[in-house]
Amino acid sequence: MIRGSSASFCFFSYNIPAGAVFLFLLLFQDLMKRWAILTVFIYGLALLLLAVPAIVICFSGKNIYSIRTAATVYLQWAYWLWLAVLVGGQSLLLLVPINIAEKRQPARRNLKIPIMVGGFFLGLLVFSGVLSLLCAIYGDNVPPYYNLGYDLGGSDNNAIGALLTALVSLLFFWLIWLIIFRRTAAKDEPDALVKRSMRWLLRGSILELLVAVPSHVIVRRRGDCCAPVGTFWGIATGISIMLLCFGPGVFFLFVERFQKLKPKNPPV
Repeated sequence: MIRGSSASFCFFSYNIPAGAVFLFLLLFQDLMKRWAILTVFIYGLALLLLAVPAIVICFSGKNIYSIRTAATVYLQWAYWLWLAVLVGGQSLLLLVPINIAEKRQPARRNLKIPIMVGGFFLGLLVFSGVLSLLCAIYGDNVPPYYNLGYDLGGSDNNAIGALLTALVSLLFFWLIWLIIFRRTAAKDEPDALVKRSMRWLLRGSILELLVAVPSHVIVRRRGDCCAPVGTFWGIATGISIMLLCFGPGVFFLFVERFQKLKPKNPPV
């Protein structure tokens, strides 16, 4: 009896390090998922809180926007659709980092997700920058959005044609960046792919803001009616995608910090 107890005690004592590593891995996976959810939540909350101040700042002046007037944006379905697209993109970009953190090698088909999402946001940045520049040059009569909008929607409602033209333009830029990004990142490792996309998006958002902000100043001083909406779209897009880039970056820093606390595997 004593011998059996001693053997059991020795076996349990020997496997304490292995059990500690196992418990650590379970805790690590749970924390990774919670941290990812927290990252997405903070990003969505930041966009919600910045919406009203951004509107008030960009449209203050001759036509003063009060906080109450700016807050009506929360009643617009288009705003919530835009927020869902951004938050959904942030969530998709965190899928690969989570798999890497959990030591699960992502399949090549799963790597198509960050490529498609990164290409979409890069195309959106190019579209927003081009639209802001056209608004600064042509004002309210931006070709081809104004002309096509007039032809499809008529004189009473040319917004339909302009919206269709904008969607087609966005799909065009998305396709171009999707091809470029896929060829460039086809042989990258999963973590390198995510980090590359974040670098491109961060640099692209900064460049897009360098175009959108001066364009907005120009159209506001000129007293245009609809053009400031286009340039404001450019500013909102640049800031939103810039903030989006910090999500995976902070996640990788958290993973690296937590892995340093990982207990060493016991000798076999």
